[in-house]
Amino acid sequence: MGKFNAKRKLPPRQNITMVIAGFVKRHVYVFILIAMIAISVTVGYNIYDTLKKDLKVVDGDSEINIKTMGKDIETAFEQAGISVESYDYISSPLAAMLSNDVTQEIQIKRAVPVNITVEGKTTEVMTYYDTVGETIKNNGIVLAPLDRVEGMELDEPIVEGMNIDIVRVKEEVLTELEDIPYAIEEIPNTQMNQGEKKLIQAGIEGTLEKNYKLTYEDGVIASRQFLNERILEEPVTEKTEYGTVPNFQTSRGELVRYSKVLNMRATAYTSSFEDTGKHPDHPEFGICYTGMKAREGIIAVDPKVIPLHTKVYVEVLGDTPDYGFAYAGDIGSAIKGDLIDIYLDTSEAVYKWGVKKVRVYILNEQNDDRWKKTDYIK
Repeated sequence: MGKFNAKRKLPPRQNITMVIAGFVKRHVYVFILIAMIAISVTVGYNIYDTLKKDLKVVDGDSEINIKTMGKDIETAFEQAGISVESYDYISSPLAAMLSNDVTQEIQIKRAVPVNITVEGKTTEVMTYYDTVGETIKNNGIVLAPLDRVEGMELDEPIVEGMNIDIVRVKEEVLTELEDIPYAIEEIPNTQMNQGEKKLIQAGIEGTLEKNYKLTYEDGVIASRQFLNERILEEPVTEKTEYGTVPNFQTSRGELVRYSKVLNMRATAYTSSFEDTGKHPDHPEFGICYTGMKAREGIIAVDPKVIPLHTKVYVEVLGDTPDYGFAYAGDIGSAIKGDLIDIYLDTSEAVYKWGVKKVRVYILNEQNDDRWKKTDYIK
């Protein structure tokens, strides 16, 4: 029988197994690499899941959730591209360590620029505070009790670019002293001449204290309000006596005091027969109606106008010298009303005199010592 070399056929299932085994044998290193990668990924994920930190950042109206392997907030912000300025608010320091146990929440408030004016000086500042009052306080500005923020309240919300104008207000009491004028009392003195005065008591000004409230705004007086006043020293009244006796100065410089003045006409006479109707051998020759001896200084008057025995001064109007001091010691039938007749020693003087306008002053001192030097009165 001849040899038979034909190959033996295997069952189908055994063929598949052998194929797979051959494939695996040929690709064993690939499978090992894939397995190692799978194991590394699994281990790495587990490590990441174990070490990762969850961070929630509230930035104004925005919320950002961050997963990070960083150890602190600053690293997490850098990884997430979040930047903060030194003047912004952050609820935790950038150097704060992160925790992988809980989800941390970080608040960020972005600062905005505002202008603050104090005592005329304006400064731009960055603020993240909510109100005007907080912004003022946290910029180191202390408001005194009377200070105010012009046109706004302290609880007013901050708006970007707003102007905060602080007015410094100070009050003080100002005391001023004023002189109180003294009164002047003038007392009539019936023994003194008109035009004469005599100081009896010197006047002294008083002192008045007045208090005002001054309100300063930024160092400038804004208002002045009267508060009160009081008298520190009462004034002393000045008392002066003044003369009431009318007087004038004669052409010879004598002071004549009078009680009344009359505007009159004056004629002249002597003791001659032509003027009196008596000769020198007549017992009443040269004797006046009052019994006085006729001489210069005697005048004849109308007793209804100038009573007899009245002492007078006769002032002559015009260029003629005054007749002077005289005594109403005579009368005459023709001497009536505003006419007087003056005595002169000679007929020539009488003629020259004629009629003149005079002022007759009724003297105030009817007992003046000057009259004792004459023999007018018996």
